[in-house]
Amino acid sequence: MVLIYKTQVIEWCTHHRDDPITQDDQERRNTDIDEWDQKYMEVDQETLFDIILAANYLDIKPLLDVGCKTVANMIKGKTAEEIRKTFNITNDFTPEEEAQIKKENEWAEDR
Repeated sequence: MVLIYKTQVIEWCTHHRDDPITQDDQERRNTDIDEWDQKYMEVDQETLFDIILAANYLDIKPLLDVGCKTVANMIKGKTAEEIRKTFNITNDFTPEEEAQIKKENEWAEDR
């Protein structure tokens, strides 16, 4: 299993070896992902999170950014319930706790 991720990380690094190094925070905040990287990230969730962990451990910031952008795009525009379903997260809030959280975060709702 680890060998597979090692191979995938090497494949990504090889593809991007001539990319210019960027320090542009605006570019990193953008959630657009180029076509090759989108295809590269078309893996099951477990593999995606393992790639993100490997990129973090190996300090490969551009790969970490692409992985995190992929997850951000999976979340974008979804309700809390849809996000829970996507990532198989159990809702452990009571209805009262959930109502309180919604009330405290009304300002963040779409307008």
